[in-house]
Amino acid sequence: MAKKTDLIPLSVPNLIGHEIKYVVDAMKSGWISAGECIRKFEKTIATYIKIENAVACQSGTAALHLALLALGVQNNDEVVISTISFIASVNPIKYVGAHPVFIDCDDSLCMDAEKLEDFIKEKCFFDGKILINKLTSRRIKAVLVVYIFGNVPNLEKILDLSKKYNFKIIEDAAEALGTYYKEGSLKGMFIGAIGDVGIFSFNANKIITTSSGGIVVSKDEKIMSKAKLLSMQSKDSSIYFIHNNIGYNYQMTNLQAAIGLAQFENLEKFIKIKNDNYKLYEEQGVKLLSFNPNIRSNKWMYSFLTSKRDEIIQHLKEHSIESRPIWKPMHLQKSYQESFCYKIEKALFYWKQIVNLPCSTNLTSENVKKTSKLVTAF
Repeated sequence: MAKKTDLIPLSVPNLIGHEIKYVVDAMKSGWISAGECIRKFEKTIATYIKIENAVACQSGTAALHLALLALGVQNNDEVVISTISFIASVNPIKYVGAHPVFIDCDDSLCMDAEKLEDFIKEKCFFDGKILINKLTSRRIKAVLVVYIFGNVPNLEKILDLSKKYNFKIIEDAAEALGTYYKEGSLKGMFIGAIGDVGIFSFNANKIITTSSGGIVVSKDEKIMSKAKLLSMQSKDSSIYFIHNNIGYNYQMTNLQAAIGLAQFENLEKFIKIKNDNYKLYEEQGVKLLSFNPNIRSNKWMYSFLTSKRDEIIQHLKEHSIESRPIWKPMHLQKSYQESFCYKIEKALFYWKQIVNLPCSTNLTSENVKKTSKLVTAF
């Protein structure tokens, strides 16, 4: 059996900066739960993606829950989302009593904007103010756009549809920190800061981490104020313990934020490594799924298309290399099999034929070459 040190992992943290120093400094300050690092981390992320405010919290899932609540998504509303997603993007819809509507992906693995438009035209009614699903009689309150592996769909079209049919756009940018448009009508805009509200994840496998953590972002001050209040138990008075609404214990800790500040200092370096290793895989003959040419992507995950998905995953495992398939489509999950679906085709194709290859930012060129040799020779 190979030693643990011989393992080439799929996606792990890269702690090459001041993580230990900043955490120790935070501990010495005595502020390990609340503290200045949280506010500094929120400001750092907000400034980076060119908005005013952000609310740091315990996870990307918590961030999405807060985003839905702050937008007023509520019981019996519907939220349209691609069936290709991690389940953490879908579950918060249920947390607020709403219902997911699953739609197909396009070749970016993100939501198919053309099918979204077809769904609206064929299955919905718009009275000038509210978009209604004719088959369920429920309001379409929002579209939740998940940026799979740092890629983007036809967001321009989705934005146009939101203006025409009056629904909100929630950006699940959990995997896309650092991705921005370099061409087109959205040139210069960062993913996550374009729609009504966005979220990022700082889970251990993301491009930067706080061990576990997330953040809510929006240009709308009312949304941010509500998200902040909800994240801190809806405490309307910090002295007299007045709580006029149900809140949540979702605030990020000062120690987590300290790690995040150190990680952020290397974000652009990590993005360059991701892009360089993507190119190296292709130079070794591994044809990876492409990214939207209009963006500078963080290329968080590398996807290889093959008709021998399971065989390659097993083959790599035998050589101590981690890989994985893409997530099982959400409409096939037991908890969501009764949910409304619309024209799901490509999602099924990609689910059965994608292998995600090692993509950590501490991946060496030798690691890439070894993985590539095994994949191309299989």
